[in-house]
Amino acid sequence: MGPDPHLKWIVSGMVCTQFLACYFVKDLSWKWIFFWAYAFGGCINHSLTLAIHDISHNIAFGNKQTKWNRRFAVFANLPIGVPYSASFKKYHIDHHRYLGGDIVDVDIPTDFEGWFFSTPFRKLLWLIFQPLFYALRPLYVNPKPVDKMEVYNALVQLSVDFILCYLWGLKPVVYLVAGSVLGLGLHPISGHFIAEHYMFIKGYETYSYYGSLNCITFNVGYHMEHHDFPSVPGSKLPLVKKIAAEYYDTLPQHNSWICVLWDFVFEESISPYSRIKRTCKLPNEG
Repeated sequence: MGPDPHLKWIVSGMVCTQFLACYFVKDLSWKWIFFWAYAFGGCINHSLTLAIHDISHNIAFGNKQTKWNRRFAVFANLPIGVPYSASFKKYHIDHHRYLGGDIVDVDIPTDFEGWFFSTPFRKLLWLIFQPLFYALRPLYVNPKPVDKMEVYNALVQLSVDFILCYLWGLKPVVYLVAGSVLGLGLHPISGHFIAEHYMFIKGYETYSYYGSLNCITFNVGYHMEHHDFPSVPGSKLPLVKKIAAEYYDTLPQHNSWICVLWDFVFEESISPYSRIKRTCKLPNEG
């Protein structure tokens, strides 16, 4: 457990890469803007959201430097195009503390989502617009007061978007935002959203994936290991599995995030309803 000294440099390189890409796409036609947003920018931006996930566990600078972690998350947020990191931090702690908790864990789809997105075509639409549901669901299910860090996150993000637009026009900003929307929607990397906690086998609500896409997603596929040891950096989660192989090797696991997406769409037994939901007693309820 403890900080990952390499994380801040990796993330900084990814942020700089996206800003360099903004310069190169400023004169491209719109079709190529969206092509590169999906094929290149979407991969980096999705990976940055997972870096923000690690940073929310204070992995960048350690538990004693929480302010630096939160500020660095705002920096990692810049290529995503919309303010995200501060709100994610606020809700993600509840996801770990009250996994599957009704109302508290906003990772759980609403009853409407489970009821409506129940056919292959509708489930496909749900995957495409998944970023929208993830963004809006907390505001409906468990709204929380806006804090100072969220205001700071928004001001910094919108300022950088304005600067990019002023320097190079609208296309770089569209490239960044489109990369986030497309990369978090129907995209191979997005299979982890479904793979992590959807109950493909009755009685098992958390699954790991040990495939090659972990190389570009900060090992988010090692999800059972992460929930067991959330303070361990993603870079060291393979070591956790190696040390405790007798506990993890026998548990159900996914071999392909693409297959997860396919099964989610076409298997009748899998839908947004395929999550364990439990009632959690919160501390302030006595």
